[in-house]
Amino acid sequence: MPSPTIKGTTRGYVIPIGGGEEKFENPEILAKFVALSGGTDAVITVIPTASQLDDTGQRYQKIFEEIGVKKTYSLPITERSDAQNADYVKTLEKSTGIFITGGNQLRLSTILGGTPIAKTIRQLNAQGVNYAGTSAGAAIVSQHMITGGTTGIVPTEDGVNLAPGMGLINTIVVDQHFNERNRLSRLLSAVSYNPFLIGVGLDEDTAAFIDHNNEFTVVGSGAITVVDPSDIEYSSMAEARRGDALTLLNLKVHILAAGGRFNIGERKAYVN
Repeated sequence: MPSPTIKGTTRGYVIPIGGGEEKFENPEILAKFVALSGGTDAVITVIPTASQLDDTGQRYQKIFEEIGVKKTYSLPITERSDAQNADYVKTLEKSTGIFITGGNQLRLSTILGGTPIAKTIRQLNAQGVNYAGTSAGAAIVSQHMITGGTTGIVPTEDGVNLAPGMGLINTIVVDQHFNERNRLSRLLSAVSYNPFLIGVGLDEDTAAFIDHNNEFTVVGSGAITVVDPSDIEYSSMAEARRGDALTLLNLKVHILAAGGRFNIGERKAYVN
């Protein structure tokens, strides 16, 4: 569950990005994240844990500085002991925006899960600090995190692998590089387990800016695929054998390009 808000505060944005975001010529998504986090007065902390490249944190610091941010930090958290570091927690607490890079989401969950750093991220977001994550950093926002699965269109009984995420939002399950890597089948498989979940498939260079009212706006050059199983009449998941294709009746699917909106609580899509 997300951390509870404190009276008088508004939860910060949660911004999952589908990966491959434009960083130089027109960094629309990153620039909007910066603007919401204070513009030139923003304090952006980068957590590059998912990546195994030594310079990932520094590269994103430079990108944010070129957008106009005066103060940036990168926390070199590469093992669980680093995520217990009190100095890193103090640095994180200075943030108006937190950014988690791409890479391997299981590195994120196994290194950050249950640590003071993860707890602080959740608490800060509840207190108004914005969170953005790209690729692996997007997948981990969910309570139920997709870690792998099959490609294609047709969902199957064993079509998705799930693990606990950070739980910044518990009503959606996020997948990334969605259209580029043909991941509809694994998102359908994920929501077929329980119609409580809404599937959100993010194309590259595309983000969902989820506000404190649990409504998101699409920003970027691609689209977001929303799979809403709330009115599903039948799922064969419970009877399916390993590898079987699934039958799913009365499933809603929305495709939202830039400017499209979706209210998660009302489960309703809008266009401007």
